[in-house]
Amino acid sequence: MRTYDVAPLFRSSVGFDRLLDLLSQAERAEATAAWPPYNIEKVAEDEYRITMAVAGFTSDEIELTQHDTALLVSGQKKSQESERQYLHRGIAARTFRQTFNLAEHVRVTGATLENGLLTVDLKREVPEALKPHRITIGGMQAALGQDNAPAQIKDRAKAA
Repeated sequence: MRTYDVAPLFRSSVGFDRLLDLLSQAERAEATAAWPPYNIEKVAEDEYRITMAVAGFTSDEIELTQHDTALLVSGQKKSQESERQYLHRGIAARTFRQTFNLAEHVRVTGATLENGLLTVDLKREVPEALKPHRITIGGMQAALGQDNAPAQIKDRAKAA
């Protein structure tokens, strides 16, 4: 695998430090982060879904924690070794810990565990104050709203 040095980008960019940190972090990703297998899908314009295959785990053995822009999914089996004697054990019951980096203003809206699949629903909710808004261009007068229609003067409107 090739490695890329993003350090020079830190010198010529402002405000992209989180993105550059994510690129640096992706280089150091561990191979063990591939278990349990998961899918990430875009459901709608601002809605996403993470589906993880966690066969053998119950809802009380899985913990979901969102802290700022990080979603931590961890699972730990309760000890049931004394109850069962396995001749073959193909279903992995090992402890897992998976972290997902979320974009700004993305929050968890729900989670379900059904048929061995953990589904985590996410939604991006940008506050009104942070949404893009038009800025009026004007002279000395304060503009009340965005109105790009040509101004009509009363005398000229009657003459036309």
